[in-house]
Amino acid sequence: MIGICIPAHNEEHHIAACLRAAMRAARHPGLSAEPVRIVVVLDHCRDRTAQLSAAWPVHCLTIQARNVGVARALGARHLLDAGARWLAFTDADPRVSEGWLVDQLSLGAEVVCGTVTVTGWEEHGAHAQRARLRFAQHYQDREGHRHVHGANLGIAAQAYRRTGGFMGLSCSEDQALVDKLEQGGARIAWTCLPRVTTSARPYSRVEGGFSCALRQGWGTGD
Repeated sequence: MIGICIPAHNEEHHIAACLRAAMRAARHPGLSAEPVRIVVVLDHCRDRTAQLSAAWPVHCLTIQARNVGVARALGARHLLDAGARWLAFTDADPRVSEGWLVDQLSLGAEVVCGTVTVTGWEEHGAHAQRARLRFAQHYQDREGHRHVHGANLGIAAQAYRRTGGFMGLSCSEDQALVDKLEQGGARIAWTCLPRVTTSARPYSRVEGGFSCALRQGWGTGD
């Protein structure tokens, strides 16, 4: 069985599109009908994310941690206990491609670190053009990149267990785990093959994450 873990905190505007895309990936003929279990970890949701998620054939877990590392760890543990051999991680606002899982598994790696396609730059307002330019200058959407995104990450179950999994970090939990995997000698594919489209929103539910990098690290200001 393949597992997909999606942490969510107040994502009522994005969760339906996210789950629709995940379901398409789970039904890809290239998986040869291997079962795929999708778990949404609802972390301190105060909007309609829970109700909208319940309309889909997914498993929902509810916590009040307000911590993405804790949410990812809980979802991973649920999937491992259910028998998952491969863990695929994304977020509640991106949309994975139809071939996302097939592409991850095709690489023969223990860890797959994918890249992201960014859309919706207009949310940066007057900074939109500058933000898009700076992102294009600094981002490496190619094979051999060194980006780590929790929105596009795949890990073999044995490798995940070997390193102890995600730590309870409020951000950069994905980078910390990949660092541990790399130090432990895991076979890592740094690839642009599995595709995920994510929002360029300048403010997300987690401070210090990808949105913060778009807003500050690439020169958009506050």
